[in-house]
Amino acid sequence: MAEQDICPHLDSIGEVTKEDLLQKSKGTCQSCGAGGPNLWACLQNDCPYVGCGESYSDHSTLHAQAKKHNLTVNLTTFRIWCYVCEREVFLEHRPSLVPLPPVGHPLKAVPIAVAEEDGSESEEDELKPRGLTGMKNIGNSCYMNAALQALSNCPPLTQFFLDCSGLVRTDKKPALCKSYQKLISELWHKKRPSYVVPTSLSHGIKLVNPMFRGYAQQDTQEFLRCLMDQLHEELKEPLTECNMSGEGSDGEEIRDGDRSPSEDEFLSCDSGSSSDRGEGGGACDGELLLQDDTGGPISEKERLKERRVSGSPLRGGSQEMDEDADVDTAAEEGPDNEASMTQSQSTPCSPVRTLQELHPKLSSSPPRSSPLRSAGPKKQSHYRSVISDIFDGSILSLVQCLTCDRVSTTVETFQDLSLPIPGKEDLAKLHSSIHQNLPVKTGVCPDTYNSQGWISFIMDSIRRFVVSCIPTWFWGPMVTLEDCLAAFFAADELKGDNMYSCERCKKLRNGVKYCKVLRLPEILCIHLKRFRHEVMYSFKISSHVSFPLEGLDMRPFLAKESPSQVTTYDLLSVICHHGTAGTFLMFPSYCQNVINGQWYEFDDQYVTEVHETVVQNAEAYVLFYRKSSEESVRERQKVVALANMKEPSLLQFYISREWLNKFNTFAEPGPISNHTFLCQHGGIPPNKYHYIDDLVVIVPQNVWEYLYNSFGGGPAVNHLYMCAICQVEIEALAKRRKMEIDTFIKLNKEFQAEEAPTVILCISMQWFREWESFVKGKDNEPPGPIDNSKIGVMKGGHIQLKQGADYGQISEETWQYLLGIYGGGPEIAVRQTVAPADPDSLHGERKIEAETRAL
Repeated sequence: MAEQDICPHLDSIGEVTKEDLLQKSKGTCQSCGAGGPNLWACLQNDCPYVGCGESYSDHSTLHAQAKKHNLTVNLTTFRIWCYVCEREVFLEHRPSLVPLPPVGHPLKAVPIAVAEEDGSESEEDELKPRGLTGMKNIGNSCYMNAALQALSNCPPLTQFFLDCSGLVRTDKKPALCKSYQKLISELWHKKRPSYVVPTSLSHGIKLVNPMFRGYAQQDTQEFLRCLMDQLHEELKEPLTECNMSGEGSDGEEIRDGDRSPSEDEFLSCDSGSSSDRGEGGGACDGELLLQDDTGGPISEKERLKERRVSGSPLRGGSQEMDEDADVDTAAEEGPDNEASMTQSQSTPCSPVRTLQELHPKLSSSPPRSSPLRSAGPKKQSHYRSVISDIFDGSILSLVQCLTCDRVSTTVETFQDLSLPIPGKEDLAKLHSSIHQNLPVKTGVCPDTYNSQGWISFIMDSIRRFVVSCIPTWFWGPMVTLEDCLAAFFAADELKGDNMYSCERCKKLRNGVKYCKVLRLPEILCIHLKRFRHEVMYSFKISSHVSFPLEGLDMRPFLAKESPSQVTTYDLLSVICHHGTAGTFLMFPSYCQNVINGQWYEFDDQYVTEVHETVVQNAEAYVLFYRKSSEESVRERQKVVALANMKEPSLLQFYISREWLNKFNTFAEPGPISNHTFLCQHGGIPPNKYHYIDDLVVIVPQNVWEYLYNSFGGGPAVNHLYMCAICQVEIEALAKRRKMEIDTFIKLNKEFQAEEAPTVILCISMQWFREWESFVKGKDNEPPGPIDNSKIGVMKGGHIQLKQGADYGQISEETWQYLLGIYGGGPEIAVRQTVAPADPDSLHGERKIEAETRAL
């Protein structure tokens, strides 16, 4: 630090700690009661004054002038101002403002940084790992305990609920995310309880899905899906245009239309990998080459880096990639080629979470279309959450016509892969196809033995020898996890009764269908399909599946267009399945503690340390793998070193706390995404302004510059302010909602007061429910045009009400009011105006009636 930069008034500062400043930041101005952010605390020795800044009455400056106190600190940015020097000054020793992990061994996982509670720990307790807390069985709940322990030992998810607790906000019932956050904080508490009772979360999951009510044993994989679906539903946020303009949807750049592939690329049956993907691969593997203005090739990786716009994976089901083909390959999935796609495979929680959520688009005029056509296109909203960021991947499915070579592609989102366990005949076919194209793959990756030691090697060799001596009808064939992946990604012939309807040939043709991974998730969840259901009975497949503890390589199953750079995974946890169908089931889980790297068995409230060989011999049912990258560990160490330099900087930057959590725990965190706390105008949305401290972290200039140059994204934020434009829009929206609902109530009361209304019109209840959610504030997007196409039917050239339609009755005035705002149609009446009688004929009828009475 230069000599002239040192303020001579720093000696007047008393003892200041970061905890004291954080505590004061939660208070208000002592003169006017104004709240934060941007409160100022006096740094004079023994002066506790906290005042407001220029955005209010500037009582901090008035206090300094009256009391002759020279130094004050901003409680939001922690920047110090000297009133005498009239400039910003810097302390030589300031508390670090960046919650980054400590520097450890370059090849070790970064430990989970649990927020410290009040009190101190002894040195012995600090060395003892956390997270070794069991869960009490509350009535056949071992399936739930095993799933929760496996998720608890997934560092990206657990770190989010521990460090980003301020982001766990929801107004949706039953607020399962808060119950899960409470459970995680108890499991990783510094007091290290022996076990906890997950009563709150168990009660919440029973409210979500009736399947888990009662005390019957359930399936742990179904519980996992339901839990993660509900967590996503409660924590999801819509992707802004800024987020979506970066990368768009998966596979956006591979829109090829009709293409004629080479045989070695599409016709091979080697687990979905082409012959040119040998060891080492080509120079352009995993990259899509584009042409720049000069005609030179630009890799997809370089193009994304130049964008520097944050992009998140879209959680939105499948997407057709062929411009002139509408083949839904998800409907043609074979029984052994079935992923748990969010839209193609129903889950127990399908009513709870809809991934393709449509928000209608506002229209002021009726569409120019046929009377019964849909009123207009609806805007599709995409959502993301910490669940989708961690567990979502995408698969590229392809169907090729063997006559004209036309290829139709579809992108599908998955949260876990349900892999078949191949039998003896299936293994022979797989291995024969592999021999023709690729070297023979072993059950455990070659580098595994080097890291696990000679004991593991000997134990595994003995086990393989014993298995080879026992007939396959007793033990079953020797199956590896790579075999299961190869069976899942193997090509499927479409012929006979399962022929492919080709759009180009306009007839049924023989085809071939297969899929590859387009984008790898940060944590890969694999489910082994151990149960086979026949017409009259079900049985369990008890074949042992060998799986690697380290170095699971997904590169052979990766599409060439994939942007994923890290393809190697290490095992985090495995859930076992003991028992057969119809008998007593047990679901113990084995998890690796991220702090000490040891493996532990979690069996309800009992936690026991085990050897790696015990884990390898387990009867795996669900496995959690995490991306492994030494480069990401080195990046974190560089940032920690920069933060510890404590260089004075003229600027300090705000960065998303959620993205910083990704940087600390993800192998591929992606571009910096500050749009999680910014609106489209660059300010803070009014609904997030009161808890902005939970959304951002302050980093020095050198740290920001390194992160920005390494990952791109942004935008840069040096000042936090509430967006005035959003505030005006919110007030206008509230005014519009009130006017619409008040007008509707008034018109409906008048309609109910009519004894015999001349006109009664119909309105679709589906559209009405969307409008009701909007005016009541449950949905931020207004409904689209009125769509009565589903409740009407054309008869005799006129539109009539369809029998059994879901509709409501409104007055003509109400219809005209809603039609004037939203447009749409068509108009459907259940009671038309009766034509008035002719006065002459009415007089004649009265005369006849009088004569009749006289007689």
